[in-house]
Amino acid sequence: MATDEAFLKDRVDTLFGTTFNVRDGRVIPTTDDVALKDGAVKIEAAFLYADLGNSALLSKLCPWSTTAKIIRCFLDCSTRLIMKHGGAIRSFDGDRVMGVFVGDSKNSNASICGREIHWAVRKIIHPAAKKQFKSIRDNDIEIRHGVGIDVGEVRAVRSGIRNNNDLIWIGKAASFSAKLSDVRDTGYHTYISSRTFNKLSKPAKFDSDGDNMWTSVKFGFAGETETVYKSNHWKRP
Repeated sequence: MATDEAFLKDRVDTLFGTTFNVRDGRVIPTTDDVALKDGAVKIEAAFLYADLGNSALLSKLCPWSTTAKIIRCFLDCSTRLIMKHGGAIRSFDGDRVMGVFVGDSKNSNASICGREIHWAVRKIIHPAAKKQFKSIRDNDIEIRHGVGIDVGEVRAVRSGIRNNNDLIWIGKAASFSAKLSDVRDTGYHTYISSRTFNKLSKPAKFDSDGDNMWTSVKFGFAGETETVYKSNHWKRP
């Protein structure tokens, strides 16, 4: 495979000169649905990123197998809950998973999923890890996570080379949800954009007493200030 300077410069010129063949999508595309040469799919979707916290601390203080088991449990539970609520898994990145939701109930489905992931971490994964692993007990490690959700129009583009490629997602919803999943605020582990909040169903917005489960806060992103909503109301799956 050619990789010298001249070849790479030619590839950059070729890619910069690409005119994308964009089509509207009604379902969440897979890699095979998008042409590697010039394909792009435009879709309205809600993006959910679930990100395990304290991974560096786990790796530092725990045996590697303990860290691996905890990350596997987090990704396993998160993936199952995303799929339960109609989302499709489109990316894994270390200790983080991305789910994509479409349809009329995408915002509510994603937000309820986020609150169920919160339950799974606090009520299932953390107690089990504390019981099972001495390194978790001895170092008083709390298993924590963050979920970020945003909705909007994005383009799915295929990137890489033949036999080594994947979809990348171009649009604010994908990048903003990922950023929200990085927030660490004790007790609050589900963050959604105002665009997501404004289209929540009543069961996704209010508790059984009719109280709003979401609190508005300000959040800086890409040089602007956004109103986002956070919740400490977990939900049992």
